[in-house]
Parts: sequence; structure tokens; C-alpha cells
Amino acid sequence: MIRKRRYPLEPTAEEMRDMLEQVSERIIAHIDSLESQPASYDSDGRLVAKDFAEAVPTSGSDFETLLDRLFDDATPHSYNTAGPGYLAYIPGGGIFPSAIADLIANAINRYVGVWIAAPALVQLELNVIRWFCEIVGYGSGSGGVLTSGGSLSNLTAIVAARRERLGDDLQNGVIYTSDQTHHSVRKSAVVAGFSESAVRHIETDEFQQIRVDQLRDEIQIDLAAGRAPFLIVGSAGTTNTGAVDDLEGLANLAQKEGLWFHVDAAYGGFFALTERGRRAMAGLERADSITLDPHKGLFLPYGTGALLVKDEGALRRAHATFADYMPAMQHDPDFVDFCDLSAELSRDFRGLRIWLPMKLFGLEAFREALEEKLELADWITHQLRKIPEVEVVTEPRLSLVSFRLLDDPDGEATHRLMQSINKRKNVYLTGTLVDGQFAIRICVLSFRTHHDRMELCANDIREAVSEVTTLN
Repeated sequence: MIRKRRYPLEPTAEEMRDMLEQVSERIIAHIDSLESQPASYDSDGRLVAKDFAEAVPTSGSDFETLLDRLFDDATPHSYNTAGPGYLAYIPGGGIFPSAIADLIANAINRYVGVWIAAPALVQLELNVIRWFCEIVGYGSGSGGVLTSGGSLSNLTAIVAARRERLGDDLQNGVIYTSDQTHHSVRKSAVVAGFSESAVRHIETDEFQQIRVDQLRDEIQIDLAAGRAPFLIVGSAGTTNTGAVDDLEGLANLAQKEGLWFHVDAAYGGFFALTERGRRAMAGLERADSITLDPHKGLFLPYGTGALLVKDEGALRRAHATFADYMPAMQHDPDFVDFCDLSAELSRDFRGLRIWLPMKLFGLEAFREALEEKLELADWITHQLRKIPEVEVVTEPRLSLVSFRLLDDPDGEATHRLMQSINKRKNVYLTGTLVDGQFAIRICVLSFRTHHDRMELCANDIREAVSEVTTLN
């Protein structure tokens, strides 16, 4: 009798069910306790990291023990980015159906880089791209690709703009951004082959919007000097203050001068689902390309970005190559080979983590959640105005407001205020510089953040103000 060989990398059906059951229990317990978990940690991160440094394992470990290590020892020493009190930076999401989608996608492990490998699954992802194009106001001929986030989207956009406007001559190319634009734009420009000096940082006005008049002058100066202006980057929701540039004005200027117009809407783009967001971002649909982060405005897990282009052909012209071992690529406008639209050939099936929750809940559920975030940002701004010792520095154009203590020119007291707020661990806030002065940011974007948490935030701010001003 031949004994069946045991392959450790191929668990049995019973073993898989047992692993899934153990993981499900841990995940559900973790999510169920998010509201009561602290918003931040106060352990020494260096010591924690060193405790987890380890040599390559030569033999296996018990699965339950590994889960204990992960959930009980590692996860608590981190910002609670999935919790309702995370109001720092730009909150990510993590809606549960997306986790299920990733489990499915990784388990079936189908390749979606080329259409012929999985036509139906590629179509699901293409549906997502077309939904996004509709949301931002793009029409026929538009397209795009899902990325790991805004940084890769901005890089892909710059490469497309470079190909369309400069061809092979990069030497004199000039890119224009504001002094509030996300740093990934400058980084992407360098990676795309430009020197940092090729990136012009245009000043912003009192609303942190790019000064279109100064931008117009800078373009003329560069043209007169024999340089080749080719790209304007606008912002639809900056990380610092949530500012939205005059997109109509930028679109007009780009059109007049023949420049590519890209909008970094990683934070703000999906607010186009709301009436207020559409008003704030008027002109978004005129951009040649748009960066979106579904892991922000659609509350999806980190690692879910998107780049949309008005002309899908621009992405193909910038990225399509061929090899003898590759199958024939699609030329039918109804289909797509995603490997032709970006630098990635090997990639995960990102579309399912968007397609599943959007089909499950419908777009209206996301619209209502975004409306709630706008209302909560307005509410906390109103509460801040009631505190005599505090001034609102930037109003919420979308869902981000910043504030500081009055009569605090060096920002030290405001910084202590932020620390005092955060030490209560009901919310976690971060700071930034606005016109050279330190300010505290509140960014409301978690789908788990509701009025009860914002009341806790307001109360913690009032108590912390009293504590810090008393000490002064």
C-alpha cells in the first residue's frame, strides 16, 4: 500500500477550516473592541521593535501561538488607525468586506495583469475603474489603473505627462506645484528622471490655495528662458489643511499653455459624491489625470489607490511594451490589459476589495458616510470657536480643520496642548505648520467615527486647554 505523502504547504480541508475559525475569532474580537481600544500607544517603539527582531525560522511554529504573538503582543503597540478616535494625518479605512475580498483574491490567486488570464475578473476591476471615472465626471475614452496608493498614482501620472508633452527630451521639463502639494509629487518627479530644481513650488494664498497669478508668471519666465513647462499639479484636499485649489483656474491656464493638468485628489476626490464636495472641486473633471485613494475616501484597506486619465491611450503610450513570451494584448476598447497601463506586470487582484463592498452596500452608503464626515468636521469647528483660548486656523473645506492656542507665537504651548489631548487616548491628533506656525489638525474620515467620538474629542480639547493654560 502506498502511503500518501504529507506536504506541509498544503493543509488539509480540516486544517484550513480550523485556521479560518481561529483567525475569525481573533479578528471579530479585535474589531468588536476597537471603540474601547486606546487611540495611540505609549510604549517605547524601539524596544518593542527589537523584541520582535528574529532569525529566519528553520522549523515551523504553532499557529495559535503565532496569532497570540500578532494580536496580543504586536498590534497593541501601534496607532489605532482602524478605530473611531484616529483623527490624525489622513485616516485610512478598513471596511470588513474588503478583508474578505482580499482573502478570496489571495486564495483563488488568479492573475489579472493581462486580460486573457482571467477575463471575468479583469472585467470586475475594469468596472471599478469606470465607476470611478463616472464619479469624477470623466466621459468615454477615459480609464485608469488601481495602484498601491497616491504616491504610485502620482508617479504614473508624471510618467504619462512626460511622454505626452515632452517625448524623449526631459532635459528642460518643468513641473509646477504649490507649496502645499503632497511631497510624493516632488519625489515622483525625481524618480521619473527630473532634478528637484525642475519642480517649481508656487506660493499659496491665505486659503492655502495655489496662486494662479504667480503660476502664470512663472510659466512665462520659464518659457522665456527656453525651458519646457509641461505639467501643472493641483490639489483637491491637501494633507496639511485640506485645501482645494482653484481647479477651474488651473484647468484654464493648462489649456491655454498646452500643459498637462494633474490633480492630486487622494484625500478629497471621493467627496465628489457629495454636493459640497462637487462645489469645492469644480473643474476636477477637466484634469488630464486624477489621483484617488479609495483607502481614504471609500474607507478601504491601506494599499488601495487609483489613477484616472481622461484619455486611457496616454497611459498605454507611456507604459506598453512587449515580450515574446507575452500573449497578444487587447485592442478592443471594451477590454483592457492592465499591464499596458502602468509599470506593474505582477500585481495583486486589487479590484475585488473595491468591487465587493460597492456591490454589497451600494454607492449611496458611501455617499451618506462622507456627508456625515463633513457634518462632523463642521460640528467640531463650531465647538472650537466656543473655546476662548483657541483660534481656528483653517476652516474645513472638506473634513479637515486646524487650530492652535492664541498668543503662542513659537507654538510650544500648542504642541503641549496636542500632547495633552493625545495622552487621554480617546482620540489621536497630529500637527503641522500653517504659515510657519504650529497648528493641530483634526481630520474626520474614518467610517467608524461618529458624533459620540467627536463629543469625546471636544471634551478632551476643552480639558487639555484648561490644563495647559493653567500651567502657563
